[in-house]
Amino acid sequence: MNSNRLIFLDTETTGLSADNGDRILEIGCVELLNRKLTGNNLHFYINPERESHEDALKIHGISNEFLQDKPKFAQLTNEIVSYLSGAEIFIHNAPFDISFLDKEFSLCGLQPFASFVASVTDTQTMAKQLFPGKRNSLDALCDRYGVDNSNRKLHGALLDAELLADVYICMTRGQDALLMDVALSKEERINTNKSDFSVIKLPTILANDQEIMEHNLVLEQIDKASSGKTVWNNLDSHPV
Repeated sequence: MNSNRLIFLDTETTGLSADNGDRILEIGCVELLNRKLTGNNLHFYINPERESHEDALKIHGISNEFLQDKPKFAQLTNEIVSYLSGAEIFIHNAPFDISFLDKEFSLCGLQPFASFVASVTDTQTMAKQLFPGKRNSLDALCDRYGVDNSNRKLHGALLDAELLADVYICMTRGQDALLMDVALSKEERINTNKSDFSVIKLPTILANDQEIMEHNLVLEQIDKASSGKTVWNNLDSHPV
């Protein structure tokens, strides 16, 4: 398994409940290798063999007519499994998508989704740990991290997977820099952070006559405002 191969996955469905017969009508996946987008994406529109609920249609906007000539999930399983096999999967609100994927795989006589992949991470759970008590929808995270989601007028599986990959990179930015090289000894790590400041000579820049005059003027104004109670007037002006 390639542990550096991360796949960001999203689905669109005919409704909210796989157990009640709702189906996947779109799947989108984006691949990340070594924190870089590879362009090796996977995207299918799928004939769900049933119509979308009205509320779901308002979310994804994919009409029943558009999906009629698209392949059924069973026709795509080999390609989907081959693409996802052994990868680390990241999904926003993973239990929802996994319930639908498990149902589709079950209808095809296959093992559950998790059996084909290295791991599944719910990025919504990650976000809740980073921002407890705040909104952690994909749109909210895009706004928080400055990820451009202006094209997200409707939900789309591939677009949402791409946005999720961008959000994940922002969420984990700097993480690698915090990792210490365990191969170095303690003494080597300490020496690596040492700096020799003895070789640095800082220049001495003296105030000119104009700057001294302006400084003294400010001191006089402060002394006047405090009715002569400024501390420096009570100090010995001669060196000890």
